[in-house]
Amino acid sequence: MGIVMKKLVLLATALAMVSGSALAADLRVKAVKAPPPVAFDPWDIAFGAGITNDYIFRGITQSNHKPSVNVYFEPRYNVTKDFQLYVGLGGASISFPNRAAAEVDAYGGARLTVGQFAFDVGAWGYLYPGGTCQYGAVNAFNGGTTDAAGVPLSAECLQNALVNSNVLKKDVSFFEVYGKVNYTFNDNFSLGGNVYYTPSFLNSGAEGTYASIVGKAIAPSTWFGASGIGMYVSGEFGRQWLGTSDSFYGTALFPNGINYADYNTWNIGVGFTYKVFTLDFRYSDTNLSKGDCNAFTSDFSARGNINGTNLGTFVTPINPSGVGSNWCGAAGIVKLSADLTAMTNLK
Repeated sequence: MGIVMKKLVLLATALAMVSGSALAADLRVKAVKAPPPVAFDPWDIAFGAGITNDYIFRGITQSNHKPSVNVYFEPRYNVTKDFQLYVGLGGASISFPNRAAAEVDAYGGARLTVGQFAFDVGAWGYLYPGGTCQYGAVNAFNGGTTDAAGVPLSAECLQNALVNSNVLKKDVSFFEVYGKVNYTFNDNFSLGGNVYYTPSFLNSGAEGTYASIVGKAIAPSTWFGASGIGMYVSGEFGRQWLGTSDSFYGTALFPNGINYADYNTWNIGVGFTYKVFTLDFRYSDTNLSKGDCNAFTSDFSARGNINGTNLGTFVTPINPSGVGSNWCGAAGIVKLSADLTAMTNLK
């Protein structure tokens, strides 16, 4: 009897287990809802500021080798993750012979990424408000009222003169169109090229074309461990082609304008990054002579024939005054900047 009871208990247990498994198989498992997709916001804003000991533009100082500050503000619209439209507004402190108040930059364009290639095309306006014409009656021709080609000069131009006899227009604002391409080989190295064109560089009447190649090598992140510090080495080699100015800058030998000297420029430097900050150390130089540099820049600090000393030292066909400028020579640049985007840094 006891044996029969044990068999019945075991049979009942087995049936319970089988029926329990069957019931469990029949129960519906409640599905976990997938999180909603992150909404794509096409708008972004980039902005930043910087300070440098010397504002160098294509190898030539824009701040008389003195410190300069800059700011920028750039709204962006991402049509897709690979295609972006942008406009921007920026400003920088300068030191120009016509005493312009500042450089104001207005620009816009489009950026496209295709695989490892990044393209950028647009237009850039360089505005220099607040300038004063510098010519001087002592430099004027035809009775002290016109330039070398006989074009009448304004009263403002005749009343103002630089001590070294250089001349500069009241307004030297101009614009350029540009195209850029950059190829990223990997996370550590990229190489690119740039081309800029303007029909009147610095409103001089002379065409200008600038082309350059740029390269950047980024140090492996393991070099600085978990510190968050990054490092890079970058450089650029470029050539600026320039045409012939209008008669405002003409001389007795070239009354209708001077043919500015083309020149090469290069820079190389090392930078360190931390979060939104970049500290960049750079060397810059050109192959322009002091005389041709003076003819191009109208440097108010140029010297050579002041008080009759060193007369003719820096004479060139386009620089008959003989004064020479240091604005185009070797320069060491240190710049601290901060660059942010609203979507990345302000969320």
